[in-house]
Amino acid sequence: MLSAKFKPALLGVALPLLSTLTAFAPLVLRAAEIPRTQEKAANVARMKAEALNGGLTKYRTAACMHQLGGGSCMVRSSTDGYRFQFLGGAPGWETMNRKPTVETQIMVSPDGTKVEKVIYNGVPR
Repeated sequence: MLSAKFKPALLGVALPLLSTLTAFAPLVLRAAEIPRTQEKAANVARMKAEALNGGLTKYRTAACMHQLGGGSCMVRSSTDGYRFQFLGGAPGWETMNRKPTVETQIMVSPDGTKVEKVIYNGVPR
């Protein structure tokens, strides 16, 4: 049993820690729901699009491709793999509210390690 003089100090440490853990709980739970293969697939798809469109000095993918597992850019998961569809453009296009210049659709292997097919990479449709 703790003496009365230590209880306030313990609460002073425990309450902020508890509030921090509670704030991050949804992120931890969300991360557990996304397969590791999908996380890898999103990275592979993003890097392929960057390479196809001139590299990072000329092109950036939409913000969704920087979310865990590709966020809303991951449009289909099946036994064939992961399909991503996303926009892109010159660096800063999204933050400066500019229109995207490229639309990309890529299929990545089920294990998330390689691009199976570039379905589309061109003018936004």
